[in-house]
Amino acid sequence: MWFAVAFLALVAVAALLPGLLATHDPLQTDVRGALLPPGPEHLFGTDQSGRDVYSRVIYGAARSAGIGLLATTLALVAGLAVGAMSGVAPRPVDAVAMRLTDILLAFPEFLIALIVVAVLGPGPVNVAIAVTLAAVPVYIRLARTQTRTLRGAEHVEAARILGVGPVRAFRRHVLPGVLGSLSVLATIGIGSSILAAAGLSFLGLGPIEPQPEWGLMLSGGRNVLGRAWWISVFPGLAITLTVISATVIGRTLRARADGVRS
Repeated sequence: MWFAVAFLALVAVAALLPGLLATHDPLQTDVRGALLPPGPEHLFGTDQSGRDVYSRVIYGAARSAGIGLLATTLALVAGLAVGAMSGVAPRPVDAVAMRLTDILLAFPEFLIALIVVAVLGPGPVNVAIAVTLAAVPVYIRLARTQTRTLRGAEHVEAARILGVGPVRAFRRHVLPGVLGSLSVLATIGIGSSILAAAGLSFLGLGPIEPQPEWGLMLSGGRNVLGRAWWISVFPGLAITLTVISATVIGRTLRARADGVRS
Protein backbone atom coordinates (compact mmCIF):
# COMPACT_ATOMS: atom_id res chain seq x y z
CA MET A 1 0.00 0.00 0.00
CA TRP A 2 2.67 2.50 1.01
CA PHE A 3 4.91 1.54 -1.91
CA ALA A 4 1.95 2.22 -4.20
CA VAL A 5 1.34 5.61 -2.59
CA ALA A 6 5.03 6.51 -2.86
CA PHE A 7 5.24 5.47 -6.50
CA LEU A 8 2.12 7.42 -7.48
CA ALA A 9 3.54 10.43 -5.65
CA LEU A 10 6.68 10.06 -7.77
CA VAL A 11 4.54 9.87 -10.92
CA ALA A 12 2.70 13.02 -9.80
CA VAL A 13 5.99 14.88 -9.37
CA ALA A 14 7.14 13.68 -12.79
CA ALA A 15 3.88 14.85 -14.35
CA LEU A 16 3.75 18.25 -12.64
CA LEU A 17 7.46 19.10 -12.29
CA PRO A 18 9.38 16.92 -14.76
CA GLY A 19 12.36 19.29 -14.75
CA LEU A 20 13.15 18.22 -11.17
CA LEU A 21 13.73 14.60 -12.21
CA ALA A 22 14.76 14.68 -15.87
CA THR A 23 18.44 14.82 -16.82
CA HIS A 24 18.13 15.70 -20.53
CA ASP A 25 15.85 17.41 -23.00
CA PRO A 26 13.36 14.68 -24.02
CA LEU A 27 13.22 15.99 -27.60
CA GLN A 28 16.94 16.50 -28.15
CA THR A 29 18.35 14.08 -30.74
CA ASP A 30 21.93 12.83 -31.11
CA VAL A 31 22.44 10.41 -33.99
CA ARG A 32 25.96 9.54 -32.81
CA GLY A 33 24.56 8.49 -29.44
CA ALA A 34 21.70 6.35 -30.76
CA LEU A 35 20.82 3.02 -29.11
CA LEU A 36 23.22 3.43 -26.20
CA PRO A 37 22.53 0.96 -23.36
CA PRO A 38 21.68 2.16 -19.85
CA GLY A 39 24.64 3.76 -18.11
CA PRO A 40 25.75 6.70 -15.96
CA GLU A 41 25.19 9.25 -18.73
CA HIS A 42 21.83 7.85 -19.83
CA LEU A 43 20.14 5.96 -16.99
CA PHE A 44 17.65 4.19 -19.26
CA GLY A 45 19.76 4.30 -22.42
CA THR A 46 18.90 6.13 -25.66
CA ASP A 47 16.48 5.42 -28.50
CA GLN A 48 16.97 5.27 -32.27
CA SER A 49 17.34 9.05 -32.48
CA GLY A 50 19.73 9.33 -29.54
CA ARG A 51 17.08 10.76 -27.20
CA ASP A 52 17.41 10.02 -23.49
CA VAL A 53 14.84 7.35 -22.61
CA TYR A 54 14.82 8.22 -18.89
CA SER A 55 13.94 11.85 -19.54
CA ARG A 56 11.27 10.81 -22.04
CA VAL A 57 9.72 8.47 -19.47
CA ILE A 58 9.68 11.32 -16.94
CA TYR A 59 8.09 13.80 -19.35
CA GLY A 60 5.72 11.13 -20.65
CA ALA A 61 4.06 10.85 -17.24
CA ALA A 62 2.15 14.08 -17.82
CA ARG A 63 0.46 12.76 -20.96
CA SER A 64 0.02 9.11 -19.99
CA ALA A 65 -1.15 9.61 -16.40
CA GLY A 66 -2.88 12.90 -17.30
CA ILE A 67 -5.07 11.31 -19.95
CA GLY A 68 -6.04 8.49 -17.58
CA LEU A 69 -6.82 10.88 -14.72
CA LEU A 70 -8.83 13.22 -16.95
CA ALA A 71 -10.82 10.36 -18.46
CA THR A 72 -11.58 8.89 -15.02
CA THR A 73 -12.69 12.27 -13.66
CA LEU A 74 -15.00 12.89 -16.61
CA ALA A 75 -16.40 9.36 -16.36
CA LEU A 76 -17.06 9.83 -12.64
CA VAL A 77 -18.88 13.14 -13.15
CA ALA A 78 -20.93 11.87 -16.10
CA GLY A 79 -21.70 8.58 -14.36
CA LEU A 80 -22.77 10.38 -11.18
CA ALA A 81 -25.09 12.72 -13.08
CA VAL A 82 -26.73 10.09 -15.29
CA GLY A 83 -26.84 7.34 -12.66
CA ALA A 84 -28.28 9.57 -9.94
CA MET A 85 -30.95 10.94 -12.28
CA SER A 86 -31.81 7.43 -13.39
CA GLY A 87 -32.12 6.36 -9.76
CA VAL A 88 -34.80 8.99 -9.03
CA ALA A 89 -36.44 9.01 -12.48
CA PRO A 90 -39.78 7.34 -13.28
CA ARG A 91 -39.58 3.62 -14.01
CA PRO A 92 -39.85 3.87 -17.85
CA VAL A 93 -37.01 6.40 -18.03
CA ASP A 94 -34.90 4.34 -15.65
CA ALA A 95 -35.53 1.19 -17.69
CA VAL A 96 -34.43 2.82 -20.96
CA ALA A 97 -31.28 4.29 -19.39
CA MET A 98 -30.30 0.99 -17.83
CA ARG A 99 -30.87 -1.00 -21.03
CA LEU A 100 -28.59 1.38 -22.93
CA THR A 101 -26.04 1.05 -20.16
CA ASP A 102 -26.27 -2.75 -20.31
CA ILE A 103 -25.61 -2.66 -24.05
CA LEU A 104 -22.41 -0.67 -23.47
CA LEU A 105 -21.36 -2.97 -20.62
CA ALA A 106 -21.65 -5.96 -22.96
CA PHE A 107 -18.60 -4.75 -24.91
CA PRO A 108 -15.01 -4.59 -23.61
CA GLU A 109 -13.98 -1.07 -22.63
CA PHE A 110 -10.97 -1.05 -24.93
CA LEU A 111 -13.11 -2.05 -27.91
CA ILE A 112 -15.51 0.85 -27.24
CA ALA A 113 -12.57 3.24 -26.91
CA LEU A 114 -11.09 1.95 -30.15
CA ILE A 115 -14.36 2.47 -32.02
CA VAL A 116 -14.75 6.00 -30.63
CA VAL A 117 -11.21 6.97 -31.67
CA ALA A 118 -11.80 5.46 -35.10
CA VAL A 119 -14.84 7.75 -35.47
CA LEU A 120 -13.35 10.91 -33.93
CA GLY A 121 -9.83 10.51 -35.25
CA PRO A 122 -6.45 10.17 -33.47
CA GLY A 123 -5.10 12.63 -30.93
CA PRO A 124 -4.72 12.93 -27.13
CA VAL A 125 -8.03 14.80 -26.69
CA ASN A 126 -9.97 12.20 -28.66
CA VAL A 127 -8.22 9.43 -26.72
CA ALA A 128 -9.39 11.01 -23.44
CA ILE A 129 -12.95 11.25 -24.80
CA ALA A 130 -12.84 7.65 -26.00
CA VAL A 131 -11.59 6.28 -22.68
CA THR A 132 -14.22 8.35 -20.85
CA LEU A 133 -17.08 6.97 -22.94
CA ALA A 134 -15.75 3.45 -22.51
CA ALA A 135 -15.53 3.74 -18.72
CA VAL A 136 -18.70 5.71 -17.94
CA PRO A 137 -21.26 2.80 -18.05
CA VAL A 138 -19.74 1.23 -14.92
CA TYR A 139 -20.09 4.51 -13.01
CA ILE A 140 -23.68 4.96 -14.23
CA ARG A 141 -24.65 1.50 -13.01
CA LEU A 142 -23.05 1.97 -9.57
CA ALA A 143 -24.45 5.49 -9.13
CA ARG A 144 -27.96 4.33 -9.98
CA THR A 145 -27.74 1.36 -7.58
CA GLN A 146 -26.38 3.45 -4.71
CA THR A 147 -28.99 6.18 -5.31
CA ARG A 148 -31.88 3.74 -5.12
CA THR A 149 -30.39 2.12 -2.02
CA LEU A 150 -29.75 5.35 -0.13
CA ARG A 151 -33.14 6.84 -0.99
CA GLY A 152 -34.74 4.23 1.25
CA ALA A 153 -32.17 4.43 4.04
CA GLU A 154 -33.37 5.18 7.55
CA HIS A 155 -31.48 8.45 7.95
CA VAL A 156 -32.98 9.78 4.68
CA GLU A 157 -36.48 8.81 5.81
CA ALA A 158 -35.83 10.47 9.17
CA ALA A 159 -34.77 13.67 7.44
CA ARG A 160 -37.97 13.70 5.41
CA ILE A 161 -40.07 13.14 8.53
CA LEU A 162 -38.34 16.14 10.11
CA GLY A 163 -39.48 18.29 7.20
CA VAL A 164 -36.41 18.28 4.95
CA GLY A 165 -37.46 18.72 1.32
CA PRO A 166 -36.76 15.95 -1.21
CA VAL A 167 -34.21 17.98 -3.16
CA ARG A 168 -32.31 19.03 -0.05
CA ALA A 169 -32.47 15.50 1.38
CA PHE A 170 -31.07 14.13 -1.85
CA ARG A 171 -28.29 16.70 -1.99
CA ARG A 172 -27.24 16.37 1.67
CA HIS A 173 -27.91 12.71 2.48
CA VAL A 174 -27.90 10.72 -0.77
CA LEU A 175 -25.46 12.42 -3.11
CA PRO A 176 -22.42 12.33 -0.71
CA GLY A 177 -22.85 8.59 -0.21
CA VAL A 178 -23.10 7.95 -3.94
CA LEU A 179 -20.05 10.11 -4.59
CA GLY A 180 -18.06 8.24 -1.94
CA SER A 181 -18.74 4.89 -3.59
CA LEU A 182 -17.86 6.25 -7.01
CA SER A 183 -14.63 7.77 -5.71
CA VAL A 184 -13.42 4.37 -4.52
CA LEU A 185 -14.28 2.86 -7.90
CA ALA A 186 -12.54 5.74 -9.67
CA THR A 187 -9.30 5.04 -7.80
CA ILE A 188 -9.24 1.58 -9.37
CA GLY A 189 -10.48 2.97 -12.68
CA ILE A 190 -7.50 5.33 -13.02
CA GLY A 191 -5.25 2.35 -13.69
CA SER A 192 -7.62 0.93 -16.30
CA SER A 193 -7.90 4.31 -18.01
CA ILE A 194 -4.12 4.74 -18.15
CA LEU A 195 -3.78 1.26 -19.60
CA ALA A 196 -6.47 1.91 -22.22
CA ALA A 197 -4.92 5.24 -23.19
CA ALA A 198 -1.48 3.64 -23.49
CA GLY A 199 -2.95 0.88 -25.64
CA LEU A 200 -4.48 3.39 -28.03
CA SER A 201 -1.20 5.29 -28.20
CA PHE A 202 0.64 2.03 -28.88
CA LEU A 203 -1.61 1.61 -31.92
CA GLY A 204 -0.70 5.11 -33.11
CA LEU A 205 -4.04 6.71 -32.20
CA GLY A 206 -2.80 9.02 -29.44
CA PRO A 207 0.00 11.60 -29.30
CA ILE A 208 2.41 11.53 -32.22
CA GLU A 209 6.18 11.66 -32.45
CA PRO A 210 8.31 13.22 -31.14
CA GLN A 211 6.12 13.85 -28.07
CA PRO A 212 7.00 11.52 -25.18
CA GLU A 213 4.16 9.23 -24.14
CA TRP A 214 4.53 5.80 -22.56
CA GLY A 215 2.37 3.85 -25.00
CA LEU A 216 3.96 5.58 -27.99
CA MET A 217 7.45 4.88 -26.61
CA LEU A 218 6.53 1.25 -26.08
CA SER A 219 5.46 1.03 -29.71
CA GLY A 220 8.56 2.83 -30.96
CA GLY A 221 10.94 0.26 -29.51
CA ARG A 222 9.18 -2.93 -30.53
CA ASN A 223 11.09 -3.30 -33.82
CA VAL A 224 14.48 -3.17 -32.10
CA LEU A 225 13.53 -5.08 -28.96
CA GLY A 226 16.17 -7.73 -29.55
CA ARG A 227 19.14 -5.34 -29.52
CA ALA A 228 17.73 -2.31 -27.64
CA TRP A 229 15.29 -3.72 -25.09
CA TRP A 230 15.47 -0.63 -22.87
CA ILE A 231 13.49 1.54 -25.30
CA SER A 232 10.30 -0.43 -24.63
CA VAL A 233 10.98 -2.04 -21.26
CA PHE A 234 11.27 1.13 -19.17
CA PRO A 235 8.07 2.85 -20.41
CA GLY A 236 6.38 -0.55 -20.12
CA LEU A 237 7.49 -0.77 -16.49
CA ALA A 238 6.19 2.75 -15.88
CA ILE A 239 2.77 1.74 -17.21
CA THR A 240 2.74 -1.52 -15.26
CA LEU A 241 3.80 -0.04 -11.92
CA THR A 242 1.40 2.89 -12.25
CA VAL A 243 -1.55 0.62 -13.01
CA ILE A 244 -0.64 -1.80 -10.21
CA SER A 245 -0.18 1.05 -7.71
CA ALA A 246 -3.54 2.62 -8.56
CA THR A 247 -5.24 -0.77 -8.34
CA VAL A 248 -3.66 -1.61 -4.98
CA ILE A 249 -4.76 1.72 -3.48
CA GLY A 250 -8.26 1.39 -4.95
CA ARG A 251 -8.74 -2.15 -3.67
CA THR A 252 -7.45 -1.17 -0.23
CA LEU A 253 -9.87 1.73 -0.04
CA ARG A 254 -12.74 -0.47 -1.20
CA ALA A 255 -11.90 -3.13 1.41
CA ARG A 256 -11.87 -0.49 4.14
CA ALA A 257 -15.14 0.98 2.90
CA ASP A 258 -16.74 -2.47 2.90
CA GLY A 259 -15.45 -3.03 6.42
CA VAL A 260 -17.00 0.24 7.59
CA ARG A 261 -20.34 -0.61 5.98
CA SER A 262 -20.36 -4.07 7.49
